[in-house]
Amino acid sequence: MDVDSGLSAAPLAEEAVLGLLLPFWQLVIGAFVLVVVVLSIGRLARRGPSRMTTALVVTAAAIAGFALVGVLLQG
Repeated sequence: MDVDSGLSAAPLAEEAVLGLLLPFWQLVIGAFVLVVVVLSIGRLARRGPSRMTTALVVTAAAIAGFALVGVLLQG
């Protein structure tokens, strides 16, 4: 029987608890981001079509930039 078997169980238990909490925090953060995005889209839509077009172009550029960074860092 291995003496270290009791010592290695604690980190596994901590990782299991963190694994259970992680999806909850992702939902909380996602809900907060969704509320902020909806509120900002409403404000942007009230400002007019010109600002809306600029916002769409900036958003598309940001998405393309993040995708490019993701692809470059993946390899």
